[in-house]
Amino acid sequence: MPKLIKRKAVAVVAIVALCTAAAIFTANAQPFDPNTAVYTSQNSIDTTNRGRAPEPSTIALMLSGFIAALVRFARRRFDEFKRGFDIVVSIVGLIVSFPILLISILILKVTSHGPALFRQTRVGMNGYFFDIFKLRTMVVNAESQTGPVWARENDPRVTSFGKFLRRSRFDEIPQLVNVLRGEMSIIGPRPERPEFVNILSREICDYQKRLQERPGITGLAQIKQAYDVTIKDVRRKVKFDLLYIKRMCFLTDLRILFGTVAVVLTGRGAR
Repeated sequence: MPKLIKRKAVAVVAIVALCTAAAIFTANAQPFDPNTAVYTSQNSIDTTNRGRAPEPSTIALMLSGFIAALVRFARRRFDEFKRGFDIVVSIVGLIVSFPILLISILILKVTSHGPALFRQTRVGMNGYFFDIFKLRTMVVNAESQTGPVWARENDPRVTSFGKFLRRSRFDEIPQLVNVLRGEMSIIGPRPERPEFVNILSREICDYQKRLQERPGITGLAQIKQAYDVTIKDVRRKVKFDLLYIKRMCFLTDLRILFGTVAVVLTGRGAR
């Protein structure tokens, strides 16, 4: 009996020794690090950030990323938007201006000989030729003696009613048809005649870059300066046109539209 008790005691001691050794080995294999230790006690869980709103800097970062993505999307889709805008404005413009157009045609027929409407070949996007529509403001065959020349101040070829049409820009109304047909845009570089394009392309550096975009009824150059008279005027106009092509966006077009309204109301630059 004493031998049995002695054997059990030895077994218990052996088990305790093995457990102790195992515990020591485990502790040595995974040393305690107070900086990385994880506690599961309810009192030791950090709840200070639970339920708090994101930091302002985080919100600003997320917002700036969203705006940047929106800008990239808008730039990719601007051409589609601009074309849709042109279609809507040209349709509304033709409907609203129809009485003005009709009255102007009647006055032209009564006050001067020749057709009230005329078409003239212009150079459009990528060098494409198209016929621009305008109300006639000059006498018939105005360039029969001189050939293609720019209009000048107090030009004798301009009729009395034509001066009013030019000052009010009503002679440009039929060009809404060109916009509707996709040959022009409401806003863009002003289309030039082929005869002048050939000359100016040789005289002015980067002149051909104006043809990268669809020409417009109005544009940045039209609200910044008057009609072209000299090569110097054209060089300045080209700078405005290239600046518009570089910065074209909805806000830029909106500013040009407001500027065009001011030019029409004041008659500034008319010739």
